[in-house]
Amino acid sequence: MAGRVAVSIELTEAERAALASRLRRRKVARGDAIRAEIVLLAADGVSNMAIAERLGITRVTVATWRGRFAARRLDGLLDAPRPGAPRTVSDEKVAEVVTATLETLPTGRTHWSSRSMAKAAGLAPSTVQRIWLAFSLQPHRSETFKLSTDPLFVEKVRDIVGLYLSPPERALVLCVDEKSQIQALDRTQPLLPLRPGQVERRTHDYKRHGTTSLFAALDVKAGTIIGKCLPRHRALEFRRFLDTVEQNVPKDLDIHVVMDNASSHKTKSVRDWFARRPNWHVHYTPTSASWINQVERFFGLLTDDQIRRGAHRSTAELEAAITAYIDARNADPKPFRWTKTANDILASIERFCHRTIAVQKQCG
Repeated sequence: MAGRVAVSIELTEAERAALASRLRRRKVARGDAIRAEIVLLAADGVSNMAIAERLGITRVTVATWRGRFAARRLDGLLDAPRPGAPRTVSDEKVAEVVTATLETLPTGRTHWSSRSMAKAAGLAPSTVQRIWLAFSLQPHRSETFKLSTDPLFVEKVRDIVGLYLSPPERALVLCVDEKSQIQALDRTQPLLPLRPGQVERRTHDYKRHGTTSLFAALDVKAGTIIGKCLPRHRALEFRRFLDTVEQNVPKDLDIHVVMDNASSHKTKSVRDWFARRPNWHVHYTPTSASWINQVERFFGLLTDDQIRRGAHRSTAELEAAITAYIDARNADPKPFRWTKTANDILASIERFCHRTIAVQKQCG
């Protein structure tokens, strides 16, 4: 049986402007923004299934709000009255809380808590929490970011992403870097193991037993790792690691090496090493853009799966544990799947920059 045909949406200029305004406004509930985006995409001819996949919602939700808009226009995007006791918090009070959260700070503190905002606004903490939830506000959270200022950022992103998505024929792409100063730590008291009703426990303090540095090369296509632990992470050790890598890769292929701009990667001895091997090609990542080097993802897994919760009484024990982890991964390799094109990445960064500039202008 043929599927139902989606309701056709045609917008007036005023309706399109009103919906676009909802997406731009900072003081709009996430649900209202999604409804506006559903209608705008529908008016552009996007199917219900495609809209659902793009926004991370169900097709039924898309069809519902598409139909309501077709029947009642902008009024159809409003929530229907709900049963129960009438609201005791006015829209003006909600707007006051949202504005205060976004534009002010409590005296002597860096961010609002639900209790401090409740005291300032004369509301219950649970009411403040519901308002914040409705507007997707999380004052207690903070994340970090750093934009690369590399003048060749665009060119380097296109170059490296091109290697990931469309590697040259008869070539091997390796992501190379080092995880330096990995500490061999042992807890001061025995571990209390996991058991029913109790999580694993360990002491908060520890004993240090030295450090090691892991040099690693990730085969992007195969997902295998060439790794070597060395006591230091100078250019001398990096040069020795390149010899190890060369011994473990085919001689008749071009080797494309993705690595960062660390000083140990650019010394004369390292440059001479590559110069003597015309089939080896170096691709430097942009500065402050370690996320584009896939071996960093492997380092993250190594930390989560082995190092963070491990107990090692010597650097030899630590290095043995790292080697065992690499051997287990190589026995069942799982390549990382790179999906973003260079255009996707650059467009995302451009949107972030525009949002950042807009917020800075609003804040004066």
